[in-house]
Amino acid sequence: MSFDLVVKNGTVVDGSGGASYRADVGVTDGRITAIGRINEKSKQSIDAEGHVVSPGFVDGHTHMDAQIFWDPIGSCSCYHGVTSAIMGNCGFTLAPCAKEDADLVFRNLERAEDISREAMLAGIDWTWETFPEYLDTLDRLPKGINYGGYIGHSALRTYVMGEKAFEHEANDDEVRTMQGLVKEAMHAGARGFSTSRTINHTTADDRAVASRLAGWDEVRAIVNAVGETGKGVFEIAGEGPSARDPEAVREYQCRLRDLAIESGVTQTWGMFSSRSVPDHWQTYTDLLDETAAGGGRIFAQVHSRGLNTLLSFETSLPFDKWDTWVEFRALDLEQQKVKLRDPAVKAKLVEVASRPYTGPRVVGAEPRPPKWDYIYPMDDMQYDKPSMAQLASERGVHPAELMIDMALERDLKMFFRAPIANENMSEVIKLIKHPRSVVTFSDSGAHVSQIMDSSLQTHLLSYWVREKQALALEDAVRQLTYNPSTMWGLHDRGLIREGMAADLLVFDPDTIGANMPEVMHDLPAGATRLKQTSTGIKHTVVNGEILLTNNEHTGAVPGKLLRS
Repeated sequence: MSFDLVVKNGTVVDGSGGASYRADVGVTDGRITAIGRINEKSKQSIDAEGHVVSPGFVDGHTHMDAQIFWDPIGSCSCYHGVTSAIMGNCGFTLAPCAKEDADLVFRNLERAEDISREAMLAGIDWTWETFPEYLDTLDRLPKGINYGGYIGHSALRTYVMGEKAFEHEANDDEVRTMQGLVKEAMHAGARGFSTSRTINHTTADDRAVASRLAGWDEVRAIVNAVGETGKGVFEIAGEGPSARDPEAVREYQCRLRDLAIESGVTQTWGMFSSRSVPDHWQTYTDLLDETAAGGGRIFAQVHSRGLNTLLSFETSLPFDKWDTWVEFRALDLEQQKVKLRDPAVKAKLVEVASRPYTGPRVVGAEPRPPKWDYIYPMDDMQYDKPSMAQLASERGVHPAELMIDMALERDLKMFFRAPIANENMSEVIKLIKHPRSVVTFSDSGAHVSQIMDSSLQTHLLSYWVREKQALALEDAVRQLTYNPSTMWGLHDRGLIREGMAADLLVFDPDTIGANMPEVMHDLPAGATRLKQTSTGIKHTVVNGEILLTNNEHTGAVPGKLLRS
């Protein structure tokens, strides 16, 4: 037997959670066709000596819907081992929508997911109206990694209701139309239906995104229509009632539970801990088990670290709209450097930043007013560091002054991370280890100038496996491969088995990890994004072809549209 590709001499961590073993892996026509000792010839070979060979990672929570049109390789997820991504989360998709109505979906995406309207206008060639037509367009695009996608509630509402989608609930006829369109999308290959009900999701003109105007009966009717197709996942960015109102929390959780049981549709949502209500997440893990006992299925999407906003002079700071700072930040970076070296200017900026914050509340993944006990310097990729409050106290200065000094030492090219959730790592590892959780939620493709969570997979391996030894390598790989593949119905991926799709990683467990982020201006229309590559991943193989070698794209575009 001859092979297209043989990965030789590696230690196979097969995704099942079982013990690793040494073997070669042979690939033919994009499928794994042999595992063991392979002596036959192959068109290509990879020497994996000293490296782990695992399935490619699956990221279940991305917003690559716009990016896929201008970025064939799927960065930055691809740099961190992701070979399959699910997009269209939180109700935000580009279909169904006619070209002339594109601004309706841009309105939902622009602020809620921080995706540049100018980049979307410049980078997307609109050739569809219906969701099946949109999938056909995706099928034709060159893709480095594999993609599956939800049909999103906000796009669905604006397609059916137009401007009224931002104003009120749908009537019975409109709901029936949405049910029919969702079933059409599912039969065409949508991976499910997604929605958002969170107050964090607003439009650029401070209105609720379209899905937030829907009554629960509308959501329930659409999810039950998905259930009639016998497949698919329901993803929700939830209402999140205050933990200080336990009756509201319980009422909401019962709605989630009852819908999962009634519809038969697998349900998923993000779950994080919070320093302000440290035990609240446990009521949601209890809900997972309660739903399973009732015959439904819900799994939680959890993160591998804090849900961090990255602050920097190159991108955004907590004080950008404060007095004095707003004029200062309007200068270009070189002018800011000069001004910061003027003691009088620096003293005024520090004085303003030292005042109590009295401006409007900022929500979502945007920079918040600084809580210095929970802002950390990010001058390298070591995660556990003293806070800016601690460091400033040791040096006898205000944290804002320390932030300026540290940034100036690095030519203003320094990040500071500010977690908005998952501040306590002892809680994070409990979430990771819960049997009904999956490590995902990168948000790749969204908030690209604010967060950089595309590296959550390599962080899991470098921090929790290698540094903290809180997870076995085999368990961590299962969390990134078999578990998400199973939850999202990618049943030919996520394991190294004969007959499975040949999505493979070759990585060094002793060095794998994320590199420092960089600020780039390489999006369409010159829009800004953060870029982060990894170290320790030697090769990324998608459908049997080598996509990346040491972060460098080989030119191959072997990715596929993963229809349900």
